[in-house]
Amino acid sequence: MRIRRSITALAGTAALATVCGCTVQAREADGGTRPSVRAEATTEPSGASASADDKPGAGSSPSPTPTPAPAVLWSHGDTGRDVRELQARLRQIAWLFEGPTGTYDRATERAVEGFQGKRGLPRTGRTDTVTWQRLLKMTREPGEWDLYLMGGQPAAAPDPRCLTGRVLCVDKTSRTLRWMIDGRTLSTVSVRFGSQYTPTREGVFRVYFKSRHHVSTLYDSPMPYAMFFSGGQAVHYSSDFAARGYAGASHGCVNVRDEAAIAGLFAQVRTGDKVVVSW
Repeated sequence: MRIRRSITALAGTAALATVCGCTVQAREADGGTRPSVRAEATTEPSGASASADDKPGAGSSPSPTPTPAPAVLWSHGDTGRDVRELQARLRQIAWLFEGPTGTYDRATERAVEGFQGKRGLPRTGRTDTVTWQRLLKMTREPGEWDLYLMGGQPAAAPDPRCLTGRVLCVDKTSRTLRWMIDGRTLSTVSVRFGSQYTPTREGVFRVYFKSRHHVSTLYDSPMPYAMFFSGGQAVHYSSDFAARGYAGASHGCVNVRDEAAIAGLFAQVRTGDKVVVSW
């Protein structure tokens, strides 16, 4: 009877251990123990839903929107005052050596490419908003004669004394010479004057002598297409003006840099025609 109760108790204990998942050590008859019996861990049933992190696309960020390319302000072939300013600013930092022309030519394109490459910008040769802002921060506002270093500036209104007769109308303010007949402008050229030490005289004069291949006896320098109006001062072609622009000055004469234009002017002007030099 006692043996039966022991067997029954042992069976009940084993059954409880199986349900609770704990370890049961059964004692052998000699007082030792049998190897432990551990309940198996419950596994997830087949076909269970995956976690959110395992789902395709879960946790991935959307593709970034491409940054739009900066707007192009000026490029090859463009013309105007804005292009002159671009060229003048490039000259300030030695990326362009030619004087501003107002035309976005190949030299300007190469200068912009170099500027962009030096600063890690795309080397397009086109001036976009990013390139322009970078250039503005590195340069100063160009002055009037920075913009028109080689001429091409607009002429000022003619002096009233130029409105009658045949006149070489010279304006020191706009640095231009108008060839006028009876108030009508036939042609306009850029001109350069003497320095503060050798100023070009102002007033009303007459052409008193013309010399196609003149050479100055005082300075031993050529004065082609010379039209003398006041002592040794004349309107004439200047190769130095053509090469250096307003970076230089004359010895008092009115220099013209456009040889074709002065040749045409020389052919039209007569001895005795009026010359007006004014501010």
